[in-house]
Amino acid sequence: MKAVKNTVKAVVIAAAIAITATTAMAAGAKIFVIGGKADDPFWSRVKKGADDAALAVKAGGGTVTWLGPQNYDNLGPDAAKLIRTALSQKPDAIVGPDWVPEAMDAAFKEVVAAGVPLIIYNAGGMEAAKRLGAQNYVGSDEFVAGSGGGNYFAMQGAKNVICVNTLPGAKNTEARCKGVADGIAKGGGKSTQLPLPSSSFGNPTAVAQAIKAALQKDTTIDGVITISAGDATSAAAGISQAGVAKTVKLGTFDMDPTNLQRIKDGTQLFCIDQQPYMQGYLAVSLLNGYVKYGLRVPTTPLLTGPGIVDGSNVDATIAGATAGAR
Repeated sequence: MKAVKNTVKAVVIAAAIAITATTAMAAGAKIFVIGGKADDPFWSRVKKGADDAALAVKAGGGTVTWLGPQNYDNLGPDAAKLIRTALSQKPDAIVGPDWVPEAMDAAFKEVVAAGVPLIIYNAGGMEAAKRLGAQNYVGSDEFVAGSGGGNYFAMQGAKNVICVNTLPGAKNTEARCKGVADGIAKGGGKSTQLPLPSSSFGNPTAVAQAIKAALQKDTTIDGVITISAGDATSAAAGISQAGVAKTVKLGTFDMDPTNLQRIKDGTQLFCIDQQPYMQGYLAVSLLNGYVKYGLRVPTTPLLTGPGIVDGSNVDATIAGATAGAR
């Protein structure tokens, strides 16, 4: 009889453990992702990566919520509000870019102080992740990416490049332009930044007119690089309007189908790819694995770029873009 009671007791305990485990599994991971505007072509690729990773999160009973600003006019403070909004929802984990440290770091530190796992992605680098107490950084090293672009310009014979920055003050865009200057300087050229008001971001007319004016003012400029794919299209228009399409080479950070087609047609020199899809996918996947199973990867940072897309590899890249992942 005692053996039977012990057996029944063991079965009850096992059932209770199984129910508890099932409940925990059903709860899943509640992950919040801070990102860019919904209509920003670059961030739509990051979001696709996050959305694809969210399929596994949802299959495990969890959720992934995307939070982005309405515009970039007040980027740092607005992003800090989004971080605090996410924290107020009692999340299991948060992903976010450290765009403007002086405005955002306090909010990120609140996340870590609350014991919420954090991954910094896209902007800030591993230095920001360490400073803030985040688990990892997923993305590109912006200075290294810029340096690669500057070096590529130099290899193609450019001597005087302007880096058009429509988000001046943002740590990632500033690092990009500084990297370009460093890279081309090693090849005997120079690069200066053309900072434009953040309200110019996404305003094709304003960006095109500013670039046209800069090219007409300094006829020695033989290269233009922009900090986003959308701005590159505006730059192409400004270069054309200035009548210098044959002498001024165009490059950009990031890319979209229009940029890729210009590379294929020979009217744009290159794009610097940081694989935004992978940033969203990996950041969400890593945190889901940690929350659900305690998994951690030993590689820090987890870099997704940079890579140069030019005439030699544009066709393969176009295939990826057609699928919405490049």
